[in-house]
Amino acid sequence: MTGYEVKALTPETWDAYAAMIERHGGVFGGCWCTWFHTMSWEKEREYEANRDLKKRLVEEGRAHAALAFDGDEAVAWAQFGSPAELPNIYHRKQYEEELDLLPDYRITCIFVDKRHRRKHLSDLVLRGVLDFVAAAGGGLVEGYPHDNDGKKKSVLYDGTRALYERAGFDYVRAKGQGNCVMRRIVP
Repeated sequence: MTGYEVKALTPETWDAYAAMIERHGGVFGGCWCTWFHTMSWEKEREYEANRDLKKRLVEEGRAHAALAFDGDEAVAWAQFGSPAELPNIYHRKQYEEELDLLPDYRITCIFVDKRHRRKHLSDLVLRGVLDFVAAAGGGLVEGYPHDNDGKKKSVLYDGTRALYERAGFDYVRAKGQGNCVMRRIVP
């Protein structure tokens, strides 16, 4: 992972983030990584509306991510934020019914540019999130990766259980089909 640098998603890094998202068609059908920011009934399912929403949230300091840079080009990210900032998680009804402890932070998206995959950039941006959380005072961090038992899966918007285990997260419980809840306390 030499040569890569992790930076926060801010108005200053917006253009690099936007260029990465645009290279991938807005990612996941033009989502712009806004799905988790809004509830499904509030969601506009249009590329430009999602781009505008994400940019506004970044400018307001309500969208956070660890971005991996290769020079001046953003090539991976991991989105995180408080449950208030990221209320719309998959399998939310089941999650809330089984909730024992509300985290301080959630990790909801991890994505790597197709030209930079298989270089462990998911590990790098996940560690970047943990570093940003530590710098903000720490807390309980939760992620919802795929529990794929090492098998390949074509679309992974939030990483794998093994990825989170490498970063020191503990398995808490299953969530929906094929996902799980993982937690780690960051001092």
